[in-house]
Amino acid sequence: MFRFLHTKWVFPFLLGTLLISAGVWAAAWRAALKPLAEQASSELALASDQLTRHLFRYRELAVVLAEHPVLKRRLSDTNAEAADQLLQSMADMTGAHQLLLIDRDGQVLAASHRTATKLDPSSPLIHRALTGALGADARFQAQVKDTTRRVFSFAAPVLNKEGQGQGVVIARTDLLDFEENWPSTAAALFFTLNGARVFAANRLDLVNVARPTARFLNSSVSSWTGYEVWQLEAGPYLPDRALHLTRRLPVVGLSGEILLDTTPAERSAALLAAIAAAICLGIGGLLLAVGERRRALNERLRIEAAANARLEARVAERTTALSEANQDLQRENRERREAEAALKKAQDDLVQAGKLSALGQMSAGISHELNQPLMAIRSFSENATLFLERGQEEQAGQNLTRISELAHRMGRIVKNLRAFARNENEPMGKVDLGHVVSTAIELTEPRLKSDGITLDWMPPPQPIYAKAGEVRLSQVFVNLINNAADAMLDQDDRQIHIAINKGKKLSVTVRDTGPGIEDPDRIFEPFFSTKQVGDEGMGLGLSISYGLVQSFGGDIRGRNCENGAMFTVELPHWEDTE
Repeated sequence: MFRFLHTKWVFPFLLGTLLISAGVWAAAWRAALKPLAEQASSELALASDQLTRHLFRYRELAVVLAEHPVLKRRLSDTNAEAADQLLQSMADMTGAHQLLLIDRDGQVLAASHRTATKLDPSSPLIHRALTGALGADARFQAQVKDTTRRVFSFAAPVLNKEGQGQGVVIARTDLLDFEENWPSTAAALFFTLNGARVFAANRLDLVNVARPTARFLNSSVSSWTGYEVWQLEAGPYLPDRALHLTRRLPVVGLSGEILLDTTPAERSAALLAAIAAAICLGIGGLLLAVGERRRALNERLRIEAAANARLEARVAERTTALSEANQDLQRENRERREAEAALKKAQDDLVQAGKLSALGQMSAGISHELNQPLMAIRSFSENATLFLERGQEEQAGQNLTRISELAHRMGRIVKNLRAFARNENEPMGKVDLGHVVSTAIELTEPRLKSDGITLDWMPPPQPIYAKAGEVRLSQVFVNLINNAADAMLDQDDRQIHIAINKGKKLSVTVRDTGPGIEDPDRIFEPFFSTKQVGDEGMGLGLSISYGLVQSFGGDIRGRNCENGAMFTVELPHWEDTE
């Protein structure tokens, strides 16, 4: 098999491939011409029927007018005006080129358009009509612009009561009217008169010329496929190669012919021939590749056999070297494990140092967050002592109750701060947003009064429920109120406005009349603070608030407004289905 692919067989193989490809092309070409011939036959039959129906309209018009009483009276009297008006109106309505009424001597008695006064009564068209039969005639007339006018005429006899011809009605149609309304088609269609001259066509360059086979230069006809295929050189509007079919129209004395472009069939045949050639070449290339691979494999086996002999001689030499290398690797592996253990211990020490640093930072934050509740406890305790000295035990008991509530709240604040530091989340639930804001205001109210700060806050008339943690959310608003108060210490006008806004997400705005935010992009960073060294605050309040709001599924933003700064806390609505 592989000897077949030797170099001396390459040319015969290529020749065989060429012959197979040519055979496939010929078969595909004949097969592709069959549907083209069916399409061409269908288009030619349709065009022939359209032309025949168009012409027969005027034959029927001539027959109908031959029975019209106005035209019959015109044969016996001299009143031509009524007959002329009739023929002119019928020509306008039907699109006829010309309508005529003549007597037996050929004298024109009435006409739709101006014409000769007398016609030859011995012409076949008129003579046949005078004998009582219908006549038809196709002829070329004088040039109209660049196109010779092609007129088809029908003649119908005007019979008297005895059935003898008294005159003739002639209906003429210009084929140009039919061509202008010819349905568009890709094929070249034309009708020849007596098989010698084109009488109607859908290509203007075919009109008024001799039969195409005599007109086309360098044309040739191929019929080996069983079909007549023309090779043309006839300008840009006709194909270079076309399928030719003919259809006789004996009723009107014309022959219909069609030229259909065979380019699609040629492309299909060429594609199939190319595929056949590619398959043959692919099979040959595959056999060649298999043979070359077999030869290369044999050569490789010979080379490998020689190499194996040399390798066996070197195995013993390499064994000793490998044993020594193995010992070196074991020693390096032991040293690497010791280094990894030392690295892990150093990493653990760094982690522990990071934990201690975070613990110190949270201690500073706790002192900042508990400062206000401690001041409130101290104020309530002093007031309780005064109430006891005055014997007002009920008011003293109320202060002690508030001290207990604040102490309990301080415990929860410490718990929440510790949970935040450990990245722990308190279970969220249904929280009345107005109540939470009122609680935060209550915690900060003593400080606001002492600093002379006016608070603008109107609790909502109905509960507005959000999804959050009550204690942690209260701490957020405490931080925002305290920050707003700190920012206005150097201001004469000290006001804080708090409002709840309903929407797709609930939002609470805390706005002050301070100097604004110095660096809005860094306000939520841990330990970032604009306060002077020695002032209270570690820069953790907004950072902690940011983390708490994020844990609720909300968002917090800060920006400068027209007079001061405004913080917006967005929270999700509480859904009753949750």
